[in-house]
Amino acid sequence: MGQTINPYGKDIIKVETDFCGRTLSLEINRVGFRTSASVIVRYGETVVLGTAMVSDQAITGFDYFPLSIDYEEKFYAAGKISGSRFIKREGRPSDEAILIGRLIDRPIRPLWPKGYRHEVQGVASVLSTDPAFRPDMIAMIAMSAAFMLTGAPFEGPVAGIRVGLKDGKPIAFMSLEDAKTNDLDLVVAGTEAAIMMVEAGANEVSEEQIAEALTWAHQAMQPAIRLQKELVEKAGVIAKEYTLSLPSEDIQKAVDAFLDGKMGEKLRAPMAERHQRMHELRLSMLAHFAEDLGDGWESVKRDYEDAFASAANKDVRKGILVDGVRPDGRGFTEIRPLSSEVGILPRAHGSSLFTRGLTQGLNIVTLAPLSYAQLVDTMERNEEKRYMHHYNAPGYTVGEIKRLGSPGRREIGHSALAERALLPVLPSEEVFPYAIRSVTEIMSQNGSTSMAATCSSCLALMDAGVPLTAPVSGIAMGLMTDGKQNIILSDIADAEDFAGDMDFKTAGTAKGITALQMDMKVHGLSVETLTKALLQGKEGKAYILEHMLTTIAEPRKELSPYAPHVEAITINPDKIREVIGKGGEMIQRITAETGTEIDIKDDGTVMIASPDGASIQKAIEWIKGMTEDPAVGTIYYDKPVVSVMDFGAFVQILPGKDGLVHVSEMREERVEKPSDVVKEGDKVTVKLVAIDDRGRLQLSMKAAARELKDESKQSTDK
Repeated sequence: MGQTINPYGKDIIKVETDFCGRTLSLEINRVGFRTSASVIVRYGETVVLGTAMVSDQAITGFDYFPLSIDYEEKFYAAGKISGSRFIKREGRPSDEAILIGRLIDRPIRPLWPKGYRHEVQGVASVLSTDPAFRPDMIAMIAMSAAFMLTGAPFEGPVAGIRVGLKDGKPIAFMSLEDAKTNDLDLVVAGTEAAIMMVEAGANEVSEEQIAEALTWAHQAMQPAIRLQKELVEKAGVIAKEYTLSLPSEDIQKAVDAFLDGKMGEKLRAPMAERHQRMHELRLSMLAHFAEDLGDGWESVKRDYEDAFASAANKDVRKGILVDGVRPDGRGFTEIRPLSSEVGILPRAHGSSLFTRGLTQGLNIVTLAPLSYAQLVDTMERNEEKRYMHHYNAPGYTVGEIKRLGSPGRREIGHSALAERALLPVLPSEEVFPYAIRSVTEIMSQNGSTSMAATCSSCLALMDAGVPLTAPVSGIAMGLMTDGKQNIILSDIADAEDFAGDMDFKTAGTAKGITALQMDMKVHGLSVETLTKALLQGKEGKAYILEHMLTTIAEPRKELSPYAPHVEAITINPDKIREVIGKGGEMIQRITAETGTEIDIKDDGTVMIASPDGASIQKAIEWIKGMTEDPAVGTIYYDKPVVSVMDFGAFVQILPGKDGLVHVSEMREERVEKPSDVVKEGDKVTVKLVAIDDRGRLQLSMKAAARELKDESKQSTDK
């Protein structure tokens, strides 16, 4: 098989361990010779290349950590060529790849020092994927190992596990198909000591079961963490020098002195008023130091703004941890004022406006035939998606001027979380044969817009008449910790998010959780603390749900008059070709003449959509007529006479299917000439009495009349 020679003369190092029933191996010095670090991770038949690049110099002028992590799907990894007719090369990452990139980023980002401004890039490339399980958690391990090998101040390692339930007990590394049908799809990432990130979709799973799965997952990931440490030790990693970009102590002291006595109780007010007070205080601070420093002000203005933000965060933390008071004066479990409306947009199929404090989401639901479902074609998936949630949050929602553009990673992430929260309660295609698009337009932001999107989506879906199996609400929980006490906050606002240590979003029904997302800003939390947050969140969700049900208690019984109405019939799959016709000629004719939209599935299910019920019935009769087989004993009403002969008349009972009414079967009394009874174009009612061995149809007008007379007499007697 050959052997790779390392151009720098380094030996190939490989370590391996048993990890959840399979061998996990990490290998370095085989590829990626000019990266800061690269590692090949193998697990089953999955192979992921993790590469890391770390700049030697810090970037000046940045007020954030310039870390980017990307997850690259390669179609060849799954033995596929893209299903696109025109583009076969991988292009823009799919939403799925972006979400996995965010999933890997979230437990890794908090483990870098505050003020670290060296540019860092991580890329996880899936080179081979085992269909027995999803590769995303192997990519997380690859990315963590690569950062550990750079010598940069990354305080890992981390590992992740995707968990499901089997007979009520946690299991790891489900396949994509298993995850779709499992009651729980939970991702847990953590370090040796604590949990760093949680994300889940669930089918109304209880908080207690989630807590049990978290405990199991944290223990199960430990072999992958130990293996990374073993690799770092064998590689002889040397720590790199770095600098931190933090406000100077002198500037921070000066700002703190200016703000002394101006924060605390003087800022505590409902959020709208608090924001105004904070804005005025910030402008006052900037004006004060600008006057003091004169010409040198512009070069240090950002440092003073950073120092102000740091002082504001410290004030929020002190208020909660020491004084026991939240910035807006609420109790720790208190929810901000709620209001909601439905049916506010006259032409929309469903609409709602959900407001919680200063956070507000407008949601619009649009219904369409199933042919409008989105085609998903990725390394792992090739399927249709009938429910789509899209989230938009322009700059004006936070009082800023921002250029409009395509949705970013945050918008895609929030879209997916709110979508996931509603998926378990959507009706099946058989019950509700529609494609559903739900769009949340955020009107104002002040904490947890993704949960506002969840609540407004649920309200708009019910307003649209989508028969949800249960209503869903969502809430964001926060945490303040000083190492001695852990204070859980219900319904966090932005000031508490910026200053806090956790952002924990939980959505679900009265029965259980449907979606979960938790991110840490400290180095992890215990399962006990997370369990407390789950249970406190359960109470908050119930409170919000109670409010929502006062606005609309259940899905509307009727669809909007502007929504398409869809009916489904089933035909013999062998007849599909007849309905479509050569080159689609027949189905185009049906849709054109009836004004309907028709979608035919391979199993013979035919979906017919139109705002007009009469048009739907016309299309149904047309299709049934083309696909039904004649049945002996059936009466066919008002069927056209297509020709009259000396011995009888031919009647078309179904499209393309004519039968003979012999002259002797026209009336009870003797008939001399068929033309005395019927002429071409007349409509008659006939009964199919026989089909001969050559497939010829034998019809009777008198048998049909006799049967209808008997039925009428029986009805009169009753």
